[in-house]
Amino acid sequence: MSSLPNDAATATADTHTIPAPTETADTVHLPTADDANDIAPGLVTLRRALHENVEVGLDLPVTQKLVLEAIEAIEGLDVEVTTGEGLSSIVVVLRGGARKTDSTGVVPAVLLRGDMDGLPVTEATGFDFAATSGRMHACGHDLHTAGLVGALKLLHRDRDSLPGDVVFMFQPGEEGFDGAGKMIDEGVLDAAGPRVKAAFGIHVSADADLGVASSRPGPYMAAFSKMTITVNGKGTHASRPATGMDPIQVGAMLVGQLQEYVTRRFDIFDPLVVTVGQFNGGTAPNVVPDLATLVVSVRTFSETVTSRAEAELPQLVRDLVAAHGLTADVEYEQILPPTINNDAEAEFFLSTFTDLFGEERTVRKANPLPGSEDFSRVLDAVPGAYGHFGVALPNLPVEEREANHSPRARHSDDGLADQALFLAHLAGRRLAQLAED
Repeated sequence: MSSLPNDAATATADTHTIPAPTETADTVHLPTADDANDIAPGLVTLRRALHENVEVGLDLPVTQKLVLEAIEAIEGLDVEVTTGEGLSSIVVVLRGGARKTDSTGVVPAVLLRGDMDGLPVTEATGFDFAATSGRMHACGHDLHTAGLVGALKLLHRDRDSLPGDVVFMFQPGEEGFDGAGKMIDEGVLDAAGPRVKAAFGIHVSADADLGVASSRPGPYMAAFSKMTITVNGKGTHASRPATGMDPIQVGAMLVGQLQEYVTRRFDIFDPLVVTVGQFNGGTAPNVVPDLATLVVSVRTFSETVTSRAEAELPQLVRDLVAAHGLTADVEYEQILPPTINNDAEAEFFLSTFTDLFGEERTVRKANPLPGSEDFSRVLDAVPGAYGHFGVALPNLPVEEREANHSPRARHSDDGLADQALFLAHLAGRRLAQLAED
C-alpha cells in the first residue's frame, strides 16, 4: 500500500506518531443514535454519488476519489490513510487516544470492512440517481462504503477514549475479483502494526425488511468453486448423427447426472449445490459440433465437502463421458472458501445489534446462506463475524421487492445511520473487551 499523497490527511502512515499505551483505558465513549442521525444526510449524499458513478472490478478511480474526499472532509482529521498499489483500495487506521496493551502485550486493533465495487448490470430501478453506464450497484456496495465512512466519522469524534486502534478496509473487487485476498496480500490485516484481533463486516439486502440484521455462529456463507467441462466429440451433418459423436447430447446428459449424483452421494445436512450456469455448443442447427462447453457453479459449506467435490466431480464427468465413447477435459478451481463466523464473535455481533436496536430487529439464522463472499478470506485469517442488514424500501410491498443483483434491486438509504452506528459500536465495544482481556 502507498501513502495518500494529500496534506488533508494530516497524519499518514509515514509521519504519524503512535501514542504510547496508557496504564488503564478510560471508559470508552461511543456514539449515540443522535450522533448517527446528525451525519446521516452527508452519508446519503455520498451514497448517491457512489451509486451514480459505479465502477466494476479492482480499478475504481472515481469511487476511490469520492471516498478519499469524504474522509478528508472530516473535521480535525487525525488518521493514517494508505491507498493500494495493485488495486484502488483505501486503508484508514484510526489510533485510539487511550491505547492499552492486552494480555499478549500488544495494543489491540479491530477491522471494519466495506466493499466498493458494482456489477455489469444495466440499472432499471427508476431512481433519480440511477447509473446510466451499463453498470450498477445492484449488490448495495454503495451503502457498504457510505456506512463505513459513517463509522469512521463517528469513531473519529470519540477517538480519545478508544483503548486500541481501528482499521477501516475500503475494498474493490468483491464481485469475482478476490479484492479481499489482494488487500490481505498488501498488508491490510497488519495495517495498525500488530495483526487485527477481530474483523467485522455487514452486507445489505434489498429484499429484507429495513433495519433488521441477521447472522449466525459457524458456517454463514458457502464456498464457491467453478468447474469448466469441455466435451470432445466429432462433428458431422445433423441429418447423420451416427457418423459423428455428439458432444451436445452428452453434455445434456451431464446436466441431469450431476444433480442425481449430488442427491445420492452427499448429506443434505452438509450440502453440495451444483448449478450448470453456462452450456455452449454448436454453430448451426444442421451441424453436430466437435465441442460443447459447460461451466458449473459448485457451492459447499464445509472443508470436507469442498475437498470431496473437487476430488469426485471431475472424475465423475470423465467417466460418464467415456461411457458414451467421448472424452472430457475438466478444469476445477476453488474460487472462495466458505465464510465461517467465529462462534464468540458472531454472538458478540448479534448481541451488540440487539442491545442497540432491540430483539425484534435481530434474526439468528438457522442455516447458512448459499451465496459466497470474499470476506471469507479475512475470516480465514482472523476471528470475526459477518452478517446481513435489511434495506428494502420502507413502503415497497414485499411482493415487489427484488433481491441483490437484480437490475431492479432498490436499496433504501434510510438505514445508513443505523448501519454506521452499528459498525462503530462493533469496533468500539470489541476494543474495550480486548483491552480488558
